[in-house]
Amino acid sequence: QVQLVESGGGLVQPGESLRLSCAASGFTFSTSVMRWYRQAPGKEREFVAGVISASGITNYADSVKGRFTISRDNGKNTLYLQMNSLKSEDTAVYYCNAVLRHGGNYWGQGTQVTVSS
Repeated sequence: QVQLVESGGGLVQPGESLRLSCAASGFTFSTSVMRWYRQAPGKEREFVAGVISASGITNYADSVKGRFTISRDNGKNTLYLQMNSLKSEDTAVYYCNAVLRHGGNYWGQGTQVTVSS
């Protein structure tokens, strides 16, 4: 079955960095569109970043452009999100999302990121 397992979250101070990972299994990772979303307390889940399977083209929410970098390692079936210059408003649960080539939309369980001094 499809599994997406996020890791790498934690508590950091403003200005610091974190790298999130999403280990994928149970589907063809290399042909799937992969995205990161986040949900802050009391807010709706929002798109953070995405990467297309074949071309590797990426896109980002305006709020994270220039600070976050999404990448994928198709050999390891792993998605990453490098987060630099973190701000308090980046505090949220971060979710990995996979949209499979032949249909299916899957979510991980999420990892908490807290940015606080």
